Amino acid sequence: MSARYDAKGEAGPQVLVVDDETAYREQICGALESASIECKTAVTADEALDRARETQIGVVVLDLSLPGTSGVEVLEQLLSKRPALRVILLSDHTEQDRVLAGLRSGASDYLAKPLHEEELVLAVQRARSSYQQQVGAAALRDRLAALEIALTRLAVPVTDGDPNGTLEQRVADAISAVLGASKTSLMLLGEDGRELRVVAVTGRDLSPSDMDAVPVGEGVAGAAVVADRAMLINDFGSDERFAQRSLGDRYRTQSLALAPVGDGTGPVGVLCATDRLDDEPFGEDDLSLLRILSLGIGSALARDSRAVSGADTEIAGAEPTSTSSEAGQADAELARRICDALTAEIEPSRLIAAVLRAVAESVQAAPVSLYLLDPSGKELLLEAQCELASHADHERLPADRGLTGAVCQTGHLIATDAPESDPRFDAIVDTPEGSPARPLLCLPLVLRNKTLGVVRVFPEQGVSASARTGEILTAAISAAIRNVLMYRSLLESVDEVARARREAQHQAGQQARY
Repeated sequence: MSARYDAKGEAGPQVLVVDDETAYREQICGALESASIECKTAVTADEALDRARETQIGVVVLDLSLPGTSGVEVLEQLLSKRPALRVILLSDHTEQDRVLAGLRSGASDYLAKPLHEEELVLAVQRARSSYQQQVGAAALRDRLAALEIALTRLAVPVTDGDPNGTLEQRVADAISAVLGASKTSLMLLGEDGRELRVVAVTGRDLSPSDMDAVPVGEGVAGAAVVADRAMLINDFGSDERFAQRSLGDRYRTQSLALAPVGDGTGPVGVLCATDRLDDEPFGEDDLSLLRILSLGIGSALARDSRAVSGADTEIAGAEPTSTSSEAGQADAELARRICDALTAEIEPSRLIAAVLRAVAESVQAAPVSLYLLDPSGKELLLEAQCELASHADHERLPADRGLTGAVCQTGHLIATDAPESDPRFDAIVDTPEGSPARPLLCLPLVLRNKTLGVVRVFPEQGVSASARTGEILTAAISAAIRNVLMYRSLLESVDEVARARREAQHQAGQQARY
């Protein structure tokens, strides 16, 4: 399956163009700005080093022939100050030794003068994608660490006079720490089940007792409880679901993330987050982290260790095998391993292999397989698998049969220790090749609200299929697939440019003969 994603118009890191020649600076900035890539410029090495401190800069296009200094030294100083920067070197054909020295010192790419503008744009788009991948993985690792701490604290019983506050306040603080939100709240259903009342908040001047209750079915929180489904709102003002409502001036941004909290029988409340500290809208990863947190919170509020099931997750026959804190630590470690693979690898096959191996080893599962939908949407084609213990999965599967098909059709993960007990189970589809029924984690791969495929994880007998682990894997592996598809798209674009140039050169040669 192939997909094309154009970077034009998408927000992203800025590019710093460092060249002492005005004509080249203007040519480079003109080409990049025509692709909706924002640029800044520098003429000298000192100016470049000063500008590169700006956190909006993610890519540097650096001329190796800056007067009075070595371009390679400038490169090394840039990377010593900001190791995540992607630096593209500019050189002429006589500077191959310096180009090689620059690549050894950490440059991500190089371009030869005179420049071909489309090659320049593609190289910068690749570098921006790589930079965003590394920065995003680092940010996700930080939030996973916060999630691990939050789940551990929630597992500790609250005592009278506890300096960490009530369990409810710990919950509101946990939402803020994990999502980086300046305003958060925990709302719980009243005894009659008709209203949601705020029981803990962060970032608000009012106390919970002074805040209005929300009737179930009304407002954003009321809608999330009725739907029993996590909700992501990027821009409240333009969201059709809430066209008749207004947030007023209570919030800086129009982005919200909400997740229902359950006690094992149904929703008992909702977690709400608004106003990210960086003023950016919440994303799919934020929503997945909030859902994971809601699972742990549900267990804490119910004062037992039963698994909690929401509309985004189906759990069948899964029994807890560890405490909430132990599970949180193990899941956070697994997600960190996947983030490490995202940072270390960019080539698609190696990236997918590293991710699947991390899952197989951490979850004690075999096989772990990744499928993508074919262009018709009727079949799942095996993209890659990790075959520890010589277990293999099928080369292709129908996209509308069994539990696997249900995940593909609904976009909801399934975690079950006994798949054969589910009436949707199909022995041919929902088992590894030549194997009997086994515990199953089946995860949707989601990009821009569209399911692109599934990941199937078959834990070894005796190892439980954890819904919480499934939530983390869904977020982390979907991020990996986003990077893979973007990289493939850029490679296809590079091939198209090269093919077009060869054809143009061939036509020019033909015309010269006549």
